[in-house]
This record gives sequence, structure tokens and C-alpha cells, in this order.
Amino acid sequence: MSEQWLRIAGKEQGRRVESRVLEEKIQEAVARGHRLLQVEALGHHGIGGRLWSAGPEQVYINVLGPPGQRVGSMGFANTSIEVMGNASDDVGWLNAGAEIVVHGHVGNGTANAMAQGRVSVGGNTGARAMTMTKHNPRFDPPELWVLGSVGDYFAEFMAGGIAVICGYQPQNPENILGYRPCVGMVGGRIYFRGPHQGYSQPDAVLEPVSEQDWTWLEAGLQKFVQRIQQEDLYPELSRREDWQCLRARSPQEKRGLPRPGMASFQSQVWDHELGQGGLIGDISSEDRSPIPVITRGELRRYVPVWENRVYAAPCEASCPTGIPVQERWRLIREGRVDEAVDLALAYTPFPATVCGYLCPHLCMQSCTRTGQDMPSVDVTQLGQASLQASLPQMPPVSGLRVAVLGAGPGGLSVAWQLRLLGHEPVIFDRGQSLGGKVSQVIPDSRIPQDVFSHELKRIQEVVSLIHLQQPLSKEEVDRLREEYDALVVATGAHEPRILPVPGKEHLIPALHFLRQAQAGTARPGRRVVIIGAGNVGCDVATEAARLGAEEILLLDIQEPASFGAERRAAEAVGARFRWPVYTREVRPDGVELTNGEFLAADCVVVSVGDQPETDFLPHRVELDQGFVRVDDSYQTTDPKVFAIGDVVRPGLITDAIGAGRTVAKAIDARFRTRGQDPEDVDRPMIDRSRITLEYFDPRLTSFGGLEQCAGECASCGTCRDCGICIALCPQAAISRQELACRDFELVVDPERCIGCGFCAASCPCGVWSLVENTPLE
Repeated sequence: MSEQWLRIAGKEQGRRVESRVLEEKIQEAVARGHRLLQVEALGHHGIGGRLWSAGPEQVYINVLGPPGQRVGSMGFANTSIEVMGNASDDVGWLNAGAEIVVHGHVGNGTANAMAQGRVSVGGNTGARAMTMTKHNPRFDPPELWVLGSVGDYFAEFMAGGIAVICGYQPQNPENILGYRPCVGMVGGRIYFRGPHQGYSQPDAVLEPVSEQDWTWLEAGLQKFVQRIQQEDLYPELSRREDWQCLRARSPQEKRGLPRPGMASFQSQVWDHELGQGGLIGDISSEDRSPIPVITRGELRRYVPVWENRVYAAPCEASCPTGIPVQERWRLIREGRVDEAVDLALAYTPFPATVCGYLCPHLCMQSCTRTGQDMPSVDVTQLGQASLQASLPQMPPVSGLRVAVLGAGPGGLSVAWQLRLLGHEPVIFDRGQSLGGKVSQVIPDSRIPQDVFSHELKRIQEVVSLIHLQQPLSKEEVDRLREEYDALVVATGAHEPRILPVPGKEHLIPALHFLRQAQAGTARPGRRVVIIGAGNVGCDVATEAARLGAEEILLLDIQEPASFGAERRAAEAVGARFRWPVYTREVRPDGVELTNGEFLAADCVVVSVGDQPETDFLPHRVELDQGFVRVDDSYQTTDPKVFAIGDVVRPGLITDAIGAGRTVAKAIDARFRTRGQDPEDVDRPMIDRSRITLEYFDPRLTSFGGLEQCAGECASCGTCRDCGICIALCPQAAISRQELACRDFELVVDPERCIGCGFCAASCPCGVWSLVENTPLE
């Protein structure tokens, strides 16, 4: 597109075109690719606003002639507007980033409700300039630069941004800030040069211009005089001693200032003149105080309630192990990284192995941020850091002894939790090493072996009574049931399901293949077909590729259930997925499908699930379709026997670990005499709609470290102690009270609170709730 200016006339055939039509012409020109526009205005409104279609490309608009109201209204950051003369009202109204320069004077409402961008005025402004502005901390604050002076009610309800009033040739040389400036100001700063006749002292405070402020102001003045083409004024405007600064008072500063209200008027004027009872004091002396328009105390319709830690964060609620992820991020924000790392050991003996590598991270999938197309906080970084977690102080042994059958993640979890509670677990497993399927079948590509080995060593420091290569016959298990106070079955599911098709003897079960791959004895050949495309099938695919397979095909009768790291790893090695397909026959050289197609293969692996062995279970333990039947606390139909993990139902590693903690607490509750711990009470998940994510940067796509992750966590349901509610409360009704053990609470003064709900609407964590007031009887 040509770099020449495109002229857009405000008059056609001697008649002024409507503002709507002129705006359409501007929008159409931008859509066609024009970026240099010269607009001949005749009082047209809204010139230069909403030019979002240009995207990041800069659009320059030169306005000749008198524009109407709202120049640059809702202007975008890609827009630069220059008005060669005066402008009417509401220049930069709702500006969202546009650069606007007016060489003459402007009318009322300049920069009204501006959120971003800059307005530069080469003359004076009318009333109510810089009112109701705001500042999103993710972006630079909005700015208003005025060469002359401003009109009345300047900075009314200003809530953010910066105004610079130079006081050069002002409309009122005795008062460059106009009548009643800064009323209701709650944010932002004002730099000004010249005399004034007061400002709203309850809302603003005068302070010296600091070195940092002057450095910014001096550089800004140079650019300002260039923008308005008045460079010769810089020496006069850049004398530091001429400048002063006004800033908004904080809620804490406002709290100590007197604010006379209806109560003081009644006592000092009304009752003083008329006596108790007012106009009917000769009949009744009862207090007849008027009910204010804005009610407080018992008269409020709604009251705010601080519901800190009442609800669980979505990450915590979705984690099968119940780890309070948001609490760990809070500790990191407070600089207590070691405590954050150590906290995980109260919930799992595998914080690095599972949280850092193997878990599908249900916590990240349920993160509130994902509902607004923002990346979830990266828990894997915290999980991997947990490798260095320190062992907690172990309580003395209570005398309660529990036999745990199985040394996989579930069995080790329940043993770990029992020892944390002061009891003595004894582990029995027929395998040669600890870890179950994690050590036997999960590929090394999924997790560094030194990580898992380190955590197994840490477990052995806590749980010392471990019997490996222990046969678990029915007689032996019955004996253990009698000798121990409780028995926990966590033997997993290791018997593969085999398809009932001709040639099934040629199938290799997935767990067998993965064990052989770990041992280095697997020989998959060049072509591999895998029947069953779940996550275990994907592990088979990656191991087959590592061992030299070139063509890997996964089959399924439905859309594959695989997901996460396993699916991505299989796809990365070139594995292909086909569904829905059905197997008719397995041959030594491949698979025949029910549609007659033959798939040649050197190796056919079946991965359609596994079943548990149950022959050794006590006779009172009932089964349900081959799996052990349990209640909500994982107790079987034998009151002395519990069961967790894949022997109960197929699930994730985290399901087995979480079940281990549940069982340990259930066994502890049966024998203990102390009351229930507060953390044992399940909290409902917080409603995600209560969380406010506007404070976080939506452009962030990755995280640079633990500190950045912690900073981006919304801390759903748990107060971040950010002070936003305290700062925004219009009545300064919220105060922070210190409690013991580094804790605190936020307290609402009912005599100040008006039940406006600003606290609940602004809280990033959703811990404030507005509930209907219950009248006193």
C-alpha cells in the first residue's frame, strides 16, 4: 500500500457528511490497508476511534478542521491522532492506548475514563479532565499532558494514571487546577506547575517531587514539547523548583481524616436546635434518627464474609492425593521455598517421581487459569524441586502394626502415611525390588532413574520393615490377618487380559513386553502392531521405537483413551493410530481385521488392560467382576482388611497414592482416641466464577521458575494477603489483624461497611462472599 496520505473529506458535493458515514469511510480505508489518513473534519464525532482491524500496524490520522466530540474515543494502541487546531469535548474518552495530540484547546471531559494511552494538549482543557481514569498494572499508566491549565472538577474520581499540567498561559493565572480538583481521587499522580486555590485534602496529598519522579518528568517534558511543536518552551518548563506533585491518599491515610456525616449534623445542628425527638419533641423524645441513603451496620442488606480456606482450590480438589498446591505456591511467594518443598511429603512419598514426571497433572488441567485461555501454573517445576525435600520428624511408634501387601506406589503410600501417623507398617511383596510397575515397566524416557531411586531410598529410611520375594499364599495371608491389627491389600493388577480370538497365543502382553524392554531382552523387530491404544500401549510404542522398530501401529475399537506425555511421546517416535478397527485373528506374521485387511507385523502386543490376582485373599473378602469390593474408606467386606489401587479398580498412580493416605487415616481413626484433625475435613471446591484473573498477564505462555509460577497462582480460596480489598474499600472498613504463627485475618467494621461488595468483586482469590444480612429479632 502506498505511503502517501489518503484524504477523507467531511463534505461531499457541498454538503457535510454524517459522523457515522465519515467513521465508516475511515474504517473502510484502514481495512483496505491505508495507514496514513488525513481527515477534513466539520464537527464530526469519534474520529480515530476503534481502529482495531489494523492489528499491530500503526495508523496515523491527521485531523484538519474542527472535530466534534470524542476524538480518539476507545482508541487502540496502534492509533496516533494529531488535531491541528482545537477539539471539542471528551477527547480520549475510554482511550485504550491511542496517542492523541491536540495543538489547541480542548473542551470538557478530556481523558474521561481513559485506561491506556496518552493525550497531549497544546492549550487548556475544560471541566472534568482526567476523571474516572484507571490503570491496569500490566500496562503503562494512562497519561494526560496539558501545556496550559485545566478546568473545574479536574481529576474527579481519578483512579489511576498520570496528569502533567504545565501552567503555561493558563486560562486562570491564579488557579491552574480549577475549582474543587481531586474530589473522590483514589489513585494516580498529578504533576503541576503554577498556583492553585486548593484541592480535596481528604482524597489527595501534596508531596515533593522525588529524584525518580523528576527523571521521568524531565524526559517526558522533552517529548511533550516536541509533540505539540513547542520545543522553545522546554527551558522555561524544565525548572525543577517550579513543579509540585499531588497523589491519591491511601485508605489507611483516609481513615484518620474527619468526614462529617448525617450523624454529626443531627447531633450538632438538628438536635441542638430542636431537642431530642426533633419536630415532635413535645410529644415523644425517642430517637428518630433518619435512615441514611447508604446504610451501615444492621441496616445493610448484604454483608461481606471473609471465607478464607473455607473452599478448596480446583487444583487441590482434583488431585487424588489432596496436595494443597496453592498453599505450596503461597510459601514460595513468602520466600519459604524449603517449607513448600517439604510440605508435599505429608501427602505423598513420591513428590518428584509422580508430581514432577509421571502424573498427568489433573491439578494443572483443572487450574482456574485454563478457563480463560491462560496457561496453568507449571506444577512440574515444583514437583521436580521436591526431590530435595527433607524428612519430617517421625512420631514415636504407637504399637499399632499393619501388614501391607504390595510394594508398588499404593502400598508404599499407605505404609508411608501410617508411619507419619505414628504406626508401624510392615511391607510384604513377592517381587525382587520396590516400586511395582513404576520400576518394572515404565520406560526410562519417562523419568530419570536416579530420581525414583532417590525417593525409594527416602521411603526405606522411614519404613524399615520390608520383606521382598515373599510368596503370598492364602495360608500366609490368613496368618498375617490374624497377627496384625489391620491388613492392606495393594498388590495391583498384573494378569493381562487376552483377546478371545484365534491365534491369541501369538499375542505378547504389554506388561511382559515392557518388563523385557527394561531387562534388555525384548526383540520387537521392524514392524510392531499394538492392540489397545491407551497410555500403556503408548509406552510400548516408545520402547519399541527405542529398540529399533520402524513401523508402529496402535489399534483400538474406539477413539484412543491415551493422553498427555505418553501420547505425545508415541506420536514423536512416529507411531500411528487407527480406530475403530476389530481384530479377527492373530497370526505369527501379523493381524487380520474383521474387514479382511491384513496388517503385517514382526511383533503383536496386546494392551487392553490387566486383572488382579485374588486367590490369596481371605474368604470374607468379596469381589465385584474380578476386583475387590470396598467402601468409601477402602475397607473390604472383611472389617480388618482394606484394599487400594488396581486390585480395586484400574486407575492412575496418583489414585493409588491418594487411596493410601485415605486408608491410613481410616485405620488411624479406628484406633485413636484423639479428636478429628481439621485437615481431615473435606472442603468443597470453590466456584471458579469467584476468582478474578484480570490481575494476571494473559500474554504469558511459559514460566521461568518457581517464583514466577508462584506469582501467577491465583491462590483460589486462600487469601493472598495482597491488600486489594483493603485498598478498594470506599469506607476503609476492612483491616488486617495479626494472629499467632504468622497467620492473619481480615476484619470488617460493620459501622463503616456499606455492603457495596467491592471486596468480593475485586478479590483475585474469591475469598470474599456477599451474603444477605439477617435482621436481628
